[in-house]
Formats: sequence, structure tokens, C-alpha cells
Amino acid sequence: MSRPPRGAVRGGRALSLAVLLLLAACTTQGPDEPDDVAPAPPPGQRWRPAPEVSWQWQLSGKLDTSVKAAVYDVDGFNTTKEQVSALEKAGRRTICYLSTGAWEEFRPDAGDFPEELLGEGNGWEGERWLDIRRRAELEPLMAKRFDMCREKGFDAVEPDNMDGYRNSTGFPLTAEDQLAYNRLIAKLAHDRGMAVGLKNDLDQIPQLVGEFDFAVNEQCAEYEECERLTPFIAAGKAVFHVEYEGRIEQWCGQSQELKLSSLQKKYELDAWRQFCPPGD
Repeated sequence: MSRPPRGAVRGGRALSLAVLLLLAACTTQGPDEPDDVAPAPPPGQRWRPAPEVSWQWQLSGKLDTSVKAAVYDVDGFNTTKEQVSALEKAGRRTICYLSTGAWEEFRPDAGDFPEELLGEGNGWEGERWLDIRRRAELEPLMAKRFDMCREKGFDAVEPDNMDGYRNSTGFPLTAEDQLAYNRLIAKLAHDRGMAVGLKNDLDQIPQLVGEFDFAVNEQCAEYEECERLTPFIAAGKAVFHVEYEGRIEQWCGQSQELKLSSLQKKYELDAWRQFCPPGD
């Protein structure tokens, strides 16, 4: 996530084994949730998720593949090709979570990033903003990560930390810098036949909705900004939405009206979830 506390404990963060075991034991859905599947796209076409599709977002703990959601958004590095294949065989579509706007010291390719590309911390231990103005240097690094997602069989990519220009990065980033970089990220995904989501970055939705296949948002209900995501819905594209605070009944009604795909999650983004069903 780009702005603490709008975030989650992601794949490389240090959680004790006892905590992880406890998280893995949490219930992930209610008994009344239908078993939802998502058909594969036609040959030669990339997957395009439609509004109100069900989903699961898990970035920590042992991956729970029993969740009855059509879409799984999971860590690109920690999820294996075999797990992606098993989800595909079960009729699930998969999204590869990557941080594209911030460096993470715990990733296996961390040493490939030159020090001059690394800026201020983004609020999470071991992470620093990237200088997205230096696209020529970042493109091959991100391309290698996107190749990994494709080789593992993912249908799409969720690029995180896509709004550095609105944060204290240590670099004089502008809105134009962010638009150029985000468009590069979208192209890298599309060139590999994968869909790509716009993560948060609400201010630039009008300029980017045509170039991204879905949106991923955190806490739009808490910050009273969910209506800003409606250009994606109007374009027939899914909005994958999560709230961490409050109770699901406080915001589910609005989510249904707006046709968002919404979950209540814990900040750890472990397997536990509550889902807001589609409206009538």
C-alpha cells in the first residue's frame, strides 16, 4: 500500500510462526457462499474481469485455496506455478501481486535495484519508494517480474504503490511522471497477454481507466470516495475493493449499489475474509 495506515502486511513481512498458524486457521467464507468460477478468456484474448465478480485477496499465511471465489489475488513471488495451476483447474482466475512503485528489501531481486533509484521509506519496514522518473532503468526490472507472473500462469497483475507522486518519496515526482510510469506498467502486462489493475490512485482514474482492465481499492468507504471508482464500472470493468475498519454491514449497501466486488479483510491480508454479495 502507498499510504499508511492504508495497507497490509505483505508477503515478506516478519510474522511469527504462531501468528501465521493462527491466521491460517481463520474462516474464509460463510456456508451460504456459492462456489463461483470464472471461465477462461477466448484463445488469444486476455482476461477482463466484469463488475461484481467474487474475489479473494491473500498476501500472508499459508495460501487457502478452498475459498469459493472466482478470482484470487495473491503474492507473485511466494505463490508457486503449481498453486496457480491448481487454481486454474478449479476454475479460478489469478492476479499476481507485485510492488512496482516501491523497493522491498526482502524480495529475491532486491539487489538488482541501484541505490540511486531508492528514495524515502513508504511507511513499511524494509520498503522505499522508487524514482519512477527513471523508466529506462526500471522497465527491464519490472519486465523480469512480469515475465515471472506470466511463466507461473497468472491471468493478471496487481501493481502496488502506484501513486508515489502524492507521497513524500524523496523525489520531485509529478502527476505526469506517475501517468507515464503507470502507462508503462499497463503496457508491460498487456504485452505479455495479462490484464492489469489500477491500484488506488483515484485522482488519475479519468486518464487511466481506458488503459487498465480493473481497479483495486482500499478503504474507499472509510474515506467516502467509492463513487470515484464508477468510471471502471461504467466501462464494464471490475473494482476489487477492501475495507479494514468498521463492520461490513456499515458499507455493504453502498458497495452493492455501485456494483463493487467488496471484502472485509484484516490488515495482515491473511486468508480470513467476509464478502459483500452482489446486490439484487
